[in-house]
Amino acid sequence: MITYKSPLIGQSEVLLSDRGLSMPTFDLPYRPTTASQITLSVDIPAELPPTRQARVTSSSFAYDLDFKQIDFRQSPQFYRVGRGEQGVLLVEPYKSEILPHWRFKDPEVATLSADTIFALFEDYLAADDFVGADMARKFLQMGFTRARRYANHQGGKKYQGSVPLDKKGLSGAHGREELPRIHDPVKAEAARIFKQKWDQAEANPQYQAEKTTFKARFG
Repeated sequence: MITYKSPLIGQSEVLLSDRGLSMPTFDLPYRPTTASQITLSVDIPAELPPTRQARVTSSSFAYDLDFKQIDFRQSPQFYRVGRGEQGVLLVEPYKSEILPHWRFKDPEVATLSADTIFALFEDYLAADDFVGADMARKFLQMGFTRARRYANHQGGKKYQGSVPLDKKGLSGAHGREELPRIHDPVKAEAARIFKQKWDQAEANPQYQAEKTTFKARFG
């Protein structure tokens, strides 16, 4: 809703410069009266993100976005928190900023990795960059889940057979049998290290508040 006030209604103009839109000047009947008010309702279409054909569909994350065409730092409104680690390897420029630091080979490597990613998490929050902070949280969570998988299953392979084509990118058994479990104490400790930092990120009051605000605003 846009309200335009003029002491003399003759020529009136409304400019929507913040949206890069404009309305032409229009003439109304001359009325030499005191200040009058004109109320105009203007429908501004929401910006639509570029999309692509996606193999995976989810009600909680928009896999059909054309991630190669979107800079989520410049267009955070297109980001969705989703569930768990959804989109962790898709959302740029954050994937490229965080992924090089993500390692869980052993406890020493995992400690350096988790500390570095948590520092990025704090940096993003300090810059009021919720999307970056949430992506750092997802990498910490993925450090835990991947290290646990390697701790429980030889070579990190949890299920027998390949992921069905229509389920690639989604976690779960998808009808496959789970392979026999092992116990790798090195990877289990790496998982514990990442879990500690993940929990610390999740409990951050600023992160919690910004997450609530972001989801209420953008879904």
